[in-house]
Amino acid sequence: MMETLEQLLQDEIRDIYDAEKQLVKALPKMAKAASSTELSDALREHLEQTQGQVQRLEQVFEALGAKAKGKPCVGMKGLIEEGQEIIGADSSDELKDLAIIGAAQRVEHYEIAAYGTARTFAEQLGKQDIVDLLQETLDEEKEADEKLTDISQTLLEGVGGSEESDEETTGAGMGRSSGRTSANTRQTAPKTKRSSGM
Repeated sequence: MMETLEQLLQDEIRDIYDAEKQLVKALPKMAKAASSTELSDALREHLEQTQGQVQRLEQVFEALGAKAKGKPCVGMKGLIEEGQEIIGADSSDELKDLAIIGAAQRVEHYEIAAYGTARTFAEQLGKQDIVDLLQETLDEEKEADEKLTDISQTLLEGVGGSEESDEETTGAGMGRSSGRTSANTRQTAPKTKRSSGM
């Protein structure tokens, strides 16, 4: 039973810790399945980052006075299983690479949400040392997501470029909007404060 925000933060960290450990095992398989050298290198680079993120989480546990122990992260398990299905699918190298990027970006967005939430809890608790550790990882996750989007743009130039412009085709599907909104969307979109990651 959780009775305090600090207990909730610790629970979030345990979930993320397990998620990162699952990812350490999954990323080499994704990198190996990628045909694009740029994509394979990006996934291997993110593997190194992820290993550092696991160590950073261990520092967070230490700052919380808790044992570094994960709890099964069902969300990450499902995302990784989807990624494995993509790896096993029969398709062209380019399409498989694009599908791998899609799977990897779903993972990144999951992590961005999780780290953003945990950072917000740590901020509320006034635990600046933990905020700094979580923010460092959050920045890395966002950079990895942007890099995947850039690689997808390059790959899309060689695939089905006759349908629409690359930006419109990839837009939200690859983690970056086309920047075009209709007048109706612009008028009805609510104004939001800084995202907490939730």
